[in-house]
Amino acid sequence: MKSQVRPDTFILACGDGNSRLVSLHWTKWTGRTAVARGVNAVNDCKPYCAAGTFRSYPVVVRLESPQPWKKNPQVRQFTRLSLVFTGARPEGYQRMVTYQLGESASAPQRTGS
Repeated sequence: MKSQVRPDTFILACGDGNSRLVSLHWTKWTGRTAVARGVNAVNDCKPYCAAGTFRSYPVVVRLESPQPWKKNPQVRQFTRLSLVFTGARPEGYQRMVTYQLGESASAPQRTGS
């Protein structure tokens, strides 16, 4: 049996934790895709991040594009994470936000409206 990690939390914004996924409940997990429902806890950084308030936004999380892990090519890792806000969303966010994961990760790509 292969190891699998189905996290119940996931930090999205650097290491500062100002945007994180919490209370993840996985409804699908295959070799090609994984889907969960949960909450995106986002710091509003008002008046500044250290004094900000975390706000909760319900989301559907989708992991896709599995690729071999560079450190061990027999292990595959998901390389794309998409969030769909199912209700309210943080100021400035689109309804769907996509993040690249792994060693070649880049800034989030905000798509949709």
